[in-house]
Amino acid sequence: MVDLSVRIAGVEFPNPVIAASGTYGNGECYTDLYPLSKLGGISCKGMTIEPKLGNPPPRIAETYSGILNSVGLQNIGVHGFIEYYLPTLKEEGNVIIANVAGAVIDDYIAAAEALDETDVDMIELNISCPNVKQGGASWGVSCEGAGSVTSAVRRATKKPLIVKLTPNVTDITEIAKAVEAEGADCISLINTLLGMRIDINSHRPILKNNTGGLSGPAVFPVAVRMVYQCYKAVNIPIIGMGGISVWEDAIEMMLAGATAIQMGTAIFNDPYSPLKVIEGIEEYMDRNNIKSLTEIIGQVKPW
Repeated sequence: MVDLSVRIAGVEFPNPVIAASGTYGNGECYTDLYPLSKLGGISCKGMTIEPKLGNPPPRIAETYSGILNSVGLQNIGVHGFIEYYLPTLKEEGNVIIANVAGAVIDDYIAAAEALDETDVDMIELNISCPNVKQGGASWGVSCEGAGSVTSAVRRATKKPLIVKLTPNVTDITEIAKAVEAEGADCISLINTLLGMRIDINSHRPILKNNTGGLSGPAVFPVAVRMVYQCYKAVNIPIIGMGGISVWEDAIEMMLAGATAIQMGTAIFNDPYSPLKVIEGIEEYMDRNNIKSLTEIIGQVKPW
């Protein structure tokens, strides 16, 4: 029997496949398809301290091997999540990761404090949000910004802390090292790449927000490269994501250095894809006489 479990910051995951934030809602649309406990965990819909309507439509656009989105963190707020979604998720028996976002540091602090005494297992910081006090640049594009929000949330909660990194930077390893130094227990990467599509008939951007985040298979090689670089740069676990669609992708990401993986866009095409990936990982381990995933994490052999 192979051991699919992984451990991150003291939290035990039954398998390494986690539903990525923003693509799985809070699990409510999938309970009729299969028990959510079959997943390694769920990173819940990104939430802000107050409810948010998100951006005006159109806010989804297809592109080759992926999608662009500018949903804008539509959510019912942290307290709505705690009241309406968390009890049901806990009954499902999942590892629950609460993904939080904010425009100013106080937003992140308030969200973390509200979640601190709840049953969520971990908090994941979305630092790809605009920092309104710094001209709208993402928190995650500078070591100072990423470090400051990580430090503030670290002081506000006892929960294990994941920091989700944006790829829209010059050197991902410097950001990874900055959040590790400020108390991150784990990093997750990559968030979406900034992209754009234009309607050639109207001459207008397809998305009302003009630009959006690119996800899906098109970004997978970028994600593998960044996970590989960060694995060599930090000493905390990594959750890899970005275009993972099949079990081979998951193995590749773990060889690059990921302890676990998140799946997002693939679920839109096939809601059963996470279960297929779990099954594929197990069969791969069995064929290759791999007893534990620790035997392959970070085991790529560079030329």
